[in-house]
Amino acid sequence: MPLVHPSDTQDPGRQELGVRPVFTREPIRVPRNRIPEGELDPDTAYEIVHDELMLDGNPRLNLASFVTTWMDARARALMTECLDKNMIDKDEYPRTAELEQRCVRMLAGLWHAVDPDQPTGCSTTGSSEACMLAGLALKRRWQRARRASGLPADRPNLVMGVNVQVCWDKFANYWEVEPRLVPMEGDRFHLTAEEAVKRCDENTIGVVAIVGSTFDGSYEPVDEICAALDRLEAERGWNVPVHVDGASGAMIAPFCDPDLAWDFRLPRVASINTSGHKYGLVYPGIGWVLWRDADALPDDLVFRVDYLGGQMPTLALTFSRPGAQIAAQYYNFLWLGMDGFRRVQQYCREVASRLADRIAELGPFRLISDGRQLPVFAFTLAETETRYSVFDLSAALREHGWLVPAYAFPAHREDLEVLRIVVRNGFSHDLADLLMDDLTRVLPRLRKQPRPERGREAAGFSHGASKP
Repeated sequence: MPLVHPSDTQDPGRQELGVRPVFTREPIRVPRNRIPEGELDPDTAYEIVHDELMLDGNPRLNLASFVTTWMDARARALMTECLDKNMIDKDEYPRTAELEQRCVRMLAGLWHAVDPDQPTGCSTTGSSEACMLAGLALKRRWQRARRASGLPADRPNLVMGVNVQVCWDKFANYWEVEPRLVPMEGDRFHLTAEEAVKRCDENTIGVVAIVGSTFDGSYEPVDEICAALDRLEAERGWNVPVHVDGASGAMIAPFCDPDLAWDFRLPRVASINTSGHKYGLVYPGIGWVLWRDADALPDDLVFRVDYLGGQMPTLALTFSRPGAQIAAQYYNFLWLGMDGFRRVQQYCREVASRLADRIAELGPFRLISDGRQLPVFAFTLAETETRYSVFDLSAALREHGWLVPAYAFPAHREDLEVLRIVVRNGFSHDLADLLMDDLTRVLPRLRKQPRPERGREAAGFSHGASKP
């Protein structure tokens, strides 16, 4: 029977329009951590989940994440149409497989691969998986070369800055590679050529150079690192390749810094990864990894399966996943083209650099970076600001809906506590104005409070920064 309100009895015709709203149904108890014994009305189940998710933050106001939080409606429609396509089943979904290869060829051309028409690369679930695959290729190539020369191959190491994303720590741990992390020092917040070469030896499988550091958005000098390794090989005979972690920057630099040498134009660059779900402008999760040529990817890392119908090569740590993100990535490449991507990325950089300048002009802050490489910048408190911490400021902004992460830099700059702002497509000058309004609104209150004696962990913040 439809739910009838007493006033409806005055107009019997309205009873036909009566509904039984979810919130007026008989009380039910739904277990949170066990599967219910019986079925639940789908509308009720939807409302339960929907209402709980309302407590999440607004993704557009999440200035911590590098991950795309806005997409064109047509891209979302394509993703919906492809959610049920398993992209690993290339025999059943050949067009999805073809779109993947077209994206690989497009990226190969963008990054100046040796032969962009016959590239070596694939899609992944994100940069974390892409980095694992690139690291495995470095390790396997080094092992082969060592064994071919009759040398031991049981003590591989990988040189990188301490500012690398946690996936590289995972790679070193999972595949038993010694991580040689270059700590920060003074105002040096990322890897340099000099520090990289100091830590290389005959057991070094490669150097990881980052185009777009998670901590402050800066580019590492890939060309200088490669040149230093060229000299090292000439002096010591150690051929140390470079992997470029371009999770964010590999989709910024080609459009905003076209003359910057960081990609396959440098002969020592063996592989590059990026996150399609960051500045590739696709919802998570999709990443890409490309190798310089087929020789840079050992063939024994590629598996061939026939139980899905037909012979299919597969290179991945995962297997089944939807083709939705691939379709969306290809759509973005077609829709925006070079000019469109250039416009989007330059606008992000413009918003970031202008916002950084305005924050610096306020007085209480000192910029660590200014958003003129990645559209990302970090800033810390001026020495005069003693009554509050960056963690207090982050918490105050959260009250207004903004998620601006506060964290300490890693070794040897644990003393430096900063806030970081990531400007993504969809974060406009207008939203930046609103952020500035809220920032200036909370400062007077924070300046009046006594400085609390508490550690970062007590404030509910984790040590270090992670890249979602």
